[in-house]
Amino acid sequence: MSKSRTGLPAPKAAHCLFTFALLPFAALAQTQFDLVAVVGTREPQALGRTVADVVVIDSSTIRNAAADSVEDLIRKFSGMQVTRNGGPGQSGGYFIRGASASGTLVLIDGVRVGSASLGQAEFEALSLAQIDHIEVLRGPASSLYGADTVGGVVHIFTRRGEGGPRVTGSAAIGGYRSYQGEIGVSGSQGGFDYAVTVGRESSDGVSALRPNDQFGNFNPDKDGYSRNHGNLRLGYTPAPGHRIGVNLLETKLNAQYDASEFNPPDFIQDPSPDFRNHLKTRLGSIDYRGVITSLWTTTLQASNSVDDLKSGGIAISRFKTERTQATWQNALQLTADQRVILAYEHLREQVEGDVFADKPSRNNNAFVVGYSGRFIDALIAEASFRYDHNSVYGSNKTGNIGLSYELIPGLKVRALAGRTFRAPTFNDLFYPGFGVATIEPERGRSFEFGVAWQSGATSASATVYRNNVRNLIGYQPDRTFCPADPAYDFGCAGNVSNARLQGATLTGAQQWGGLTVRATVDFLDATDSDTGVRLIRRAAHQETLAADYDFGAWTLGASLLSIGSRPDNGGVVLGGYGVVDVRANWRFMPQWRVEAKVLNVLDHRVEPVRDYRGLGRQAWIGIRFDGKGV
Repeated sequence: MSKSRTGLPAPKAAHCLFTFALLPFAALAQTQFDLVAVVGTREPQALGRTVADVVVIDSSTIRNAAADSVEDLIRKFSGMQVTRNGGPGQSGGYFIRGASASGTLVLIDGVRVGSASLGQAEFEALSLAQIDHIEVLRGPASSLYGADTVGGVVHIFTRRGEGGPRVTGSAAIGGYRSYQGEIGVSGSQGGFDYAVTVGRESSDGVSALRPNDQFGNFNPDKDGYSRNHGNLRLGYTPAPGHRIGVNLLETKLNAQYDASEFNPPDFIQDPSPDFRNHLKTRLGSIDYRGVITSLWTTTLQASNSVDDLKSGGIAISRFKTERTQATWQNALQLTADQRVILAYEHLREQVEGDVFADKPSRNNNAFVVGYSGRFIDALIAEASFRYDHNSVYGSNKTGNIGLSYELIPGLKVRALAGRTFRAPTFNDLFYPGFGVATIEPERGRSFEFGVAWQSGATSASATVYRNNVRNLIGYQPDRTFCPADPAYDFGCAGNVSNARLQGATLTGAQQWGGLTVRATVDFLDATDSDTGVRLIRRAAHQETLAADYDFGAWTLGASLLSIGSRPDNGGVVLGGYGVVDVRANWRFMPQWRVEAKVLNVLDHRVEPVRDYRGLGRQAWIGIRFDGKGV
């Protein structure tokens, strides 16, 4: 058994962080309860009236965070665990409450994105510069969003124009020959609103793999990346309460990685080619939202999204997903405190590529009914039901019910229970020599209980949860459970086991004048309930501690991320590690500021996945312009 020497010893880091976290437990800051989020009920609602466990990462937090990527940002502020095959720009996975990446739904402005063949979104395709804010729902939500929300939902929102013309821009350079730059224009005038952002990022990086990896794929070249991105959001308000919007987004990622090919004529392993992932993500949508009467608000959206990956060295493989989606949602405000939501969704998914010669597709039609209401001021109830019918794997019914009660001013308890399901991916269903068309969706039953407290500049929350999932989809090595075709002699996809996902999340924040301290502690027990074996790549605990000090023109910040040991492939256990990041901003003019940050200050060795390595110490220096009202 090998153990990586990565940063702080996990138990010591966890103990220190837990000691700090015991001060007060809370969400990102004392203002979280006052924010409005969509993800918890599908309609805008104050977090203080949402029963679900929702975190909002606002635009100011995104701009000020010392994060190297979208997935790193979400990890630091919502407790999501991340596995990545190297540094920024590399592919990887993520877990919310222990559920796999294919059990977490990712939306951009209401549109489902990601690869339907792999069953997950590629966060590496996105730039932080494209994002206005992020809402993370921690916990199952199949009754609202359908398949693939076993762990939760990540809803990413791009910028929308408002107010007078505004020009923003930033440029920065960093270690490993890294640079990034972006410029944006936004505003509104005469019923029209607009926001456009374009940018580019690049880094030489390091070799993604360490020498002597288990499969012999190491190549000493540097595995860097470049990413071009742009998005455009337009809107027109012909009358108060009615808006028509258009949204366009595109990113192009070119990322190097290490692998091997076995090409003719000798078919000898060759790790020397320049392996690259060329990933294009494109999204387009048109929507209408109108307040028909004081009791009825309707929303219509039609969208198309494409995830197009070309991957390889000498031999190139292609995997393309195209989704067409239509949604009609109606919010009926029965009284000031009682609301019903009725929605219909149609989703068509199609994949194509070298291994999918016949371009398989599937259609899903869904009906959603949701309710939220408040009684006697202190009691809030939420319930939802969803019926999905899929052309490939049949029908699914899911429901959810939740209650919260304010025991005393500022102290609230809540409980939720529901059912979930995860759809098999196109690889699970159709990949030659592996996919099985009769495979069943994963299904789960979940329960969670939470308590939240807020008093002035202090706020606190704690949540415990349990999710029992059956029919886990994975590799079935027993030939007798696979189709008779000889292509399946080495196994196939199958419903192979059951899982128990349980744990607790403790979060806390306190503000003293210009100083804000935040802490999060996540405990996770993710095991195969048939054997009691821990699921791979899930850490038993993960902690974050952050402190920010604002004294006028200067702001200073520091954060610590600590991750416990994780089992990985081949029976290897990777040791825990800790990473310290620091940042400083100086606003030398009202619209200009200098930004500096150092990631992994202590230059600790990071092994996010077996045999892979993250970056060492990396310093950044840059400048940002925010021309409000230009």
